[in-house]
Amino acid sequence: MKHIIQMGKKVLRNIAEEVPHNEITSVRIQSIIQNMNDVLATQNDGVALAAPQIGESYRIFTVAPFIFDDPSDEHLIYINPKIIEQSEKKKWLHEGCLSCRWKVGDVERSVTATVHAYDEYGKEFTQTGDGLLAHIFQHEIDHLDGILFIDKAQNIRDMTEEEINDVLEGTNEQRHV
Repeated sequence: MKHIIQMGKKVLRNIAEEVPHNEITSVRIQSIIQNMNDVLATQNDGVALAAPQIGESYRIFTVAPFIFDDPSDEHLIYINPKIIEQSEKKKWLHEGCLSCRWKVGDVERSVTATVHAYDEYGKEFTQTGDGLLAHIFQHEIDHLDGILFIDKAQNIRDMTEEEINDVLEGTNEQRHV
């Protein structure tokens, strides 16, 4: 299984490549998606993961199923995603990132965002998210454009030892993208 790449690695600063539509169902891309899901599942505080975070410079991100009330009705894999609409209204939310481990900060993002993408079967879809999901869409697409949350955040700080231990033990409700 792959591991999560940490800030300082070039792949996190590159603009990720689009996946050609005819390659979405290829063994290579499906393997990357499976690796992303496997890696995300190991993170107690993870809500989403972009392909560059496991060293793969492709425009793919995955969202953890627990984000949704009924994950069977939702898309969890986003390939070649584009934000096609977002609200003018913005809100500050506390964010962290699995590739900027143990750092947190406040980021202002649109409260609603609509994404157009392909799923893991190559089917086109459009999805609107608000609140946390809208933040996730924007954070993950930033990853695909070589932008880290620390580039936009204010009040950046290192998590305390107690907060880190809570995450490692799975008792912290704080989630990171």
